[in-house]
Amino acid sequence: MTIAPLPTGLGVRTRRVDPGGLLELLPDDRNPLSWVRGSDGLVGWGEVARLTVSGENRFAEADAWWRTFTAGLRVTDEVGRPGTGPVAFVSFTFSDTSQGSVLVVPRVLVGRRDGVAWITEFSHGDGPSAVRAITPVRPSGTLRFADGLLPVGGYRKAVAEAVRRMRAGELEKAALAHDLVAVGDAPLDARFLLAGLAKRYPTCWSYSVDGLVGATPELLVRREEGTVSSRVLAGTIWPGECDDLPGQLLGSVKDRHEHALAVDSLADALRPMCSTLDVPETPSVIALRNVSHLASDVHGKLDPQAPASLLQLAAAVHPTAAVGGTPRDAALALIAELEGMDRGRYAGPVGWMDGHGDGELGIALRCAQLDGPTARLFAGCGIVADSDPDTEVREAAAKMVAVRDALEDTALS
Repeated sequence: MTIAPLPTGLGVRTRRVDPGGLLELLPDDRNPLSWVRGSDGLVGWGEVARLTVSGENRFAEADAWWRTFTAGLRVTDEVGRPGTGPVAFVSFTFSDTSQGSVLVVPRVLVGRRDGVAWITEFSHGDGPSAVRAITPVRPSGTLRFADGLLPVGGYRKAVAEAVRRMRAGELEKAALAHDLVAVGDAPLDARFLLAGLAKRYPTCWSYSVDGLVGATPELLVRREEGTVSSRVLAGTIWPGECDDLPGQLLGSVKDRHEHALAVDSLADALRPMCSTLDVPETPSVIALRNVSHLASDVHGKLDPQAPASLLQLAAAVHPTAAVGGTPRDAALALIAELEGMDRGRYAGPVGWMDGHGDGELGIALRCAQLDGPTARLFAGCGIVADSDPDTEVREAAAKMVAVRDALEDTALS
């Protein structure tokens, strides 16, 4: 665990504002903070505190640190909604063995929800934090693409081997991913990628935490005043596969089986912490610009005697079968063996939490890790015994289109 030095005598105040577009407020910060869907969400900049954790207890350690940190603040909250008062942006690694899970408390945060907007500022004594000047967003310019740690050929072989083992009865599902590297001539501006993703995928959550930038359609868990909800996605089709995408997807035995495994894994993890849990029997279809997914929205009420915090919920459900597999331990071992790469925070929980333990965590999909002029892109697919390696390669490419197009977009320059 690493904790940045904390200032003493911290106060935090939330008040109403009329900010305009949230993403347009972000300054030219190396690591801007964002969780935005449509016109609502949160953006932040500056840094009051930072925590990095690793290992299988990373969620519990982060939860304990956050409780201690917020307990020592002088809070003035004139709005009183989820996301007001002290807020931390969070991004956790997919694997217990990876380094780099992080919590960042922004010095300035601006949020909007249901027509109400606010600004939260940290201060020392009576003085508010300074707001940075906004500079023009820098386009990516010319990009050169190269193989990542697991190129397409290796990914195809990994899928084929996973299918072989599933047909032999070793496991039911594993979600395998591969990566791609993009290199520019100058440091990449996270705000450019964020704006491109938000423009193309307004129904997804456009996020940015510590250089991980993406737009996810999948909500791992939301906690709000004693309730819990999740949006499970598994089963994918993309334009060009057929004329009736929703009908084909709903009628696919392979995709319905993959989806059922993901929903069951989430529901089984949530039930012990809930007094009630509503799990739909039949999925719906959500259509995005590049792909369509089978989706199930799960809702529940937390046990009122011992309501779990957001990070306690995350620890219980991550990784679901949507990004891990079934059985979980066998799938995680297979992923580590066949991918042969460190996913970092790809497919890990990403989002925000407030001082009441409420917040939203998505699954870090459709994303890139930015590091100066370099972006490492990720995409993956759920593999079951009926999967075809060539089809899964095309599906991963269709998913990676989201970030590739946003990185290369010239319309925003």
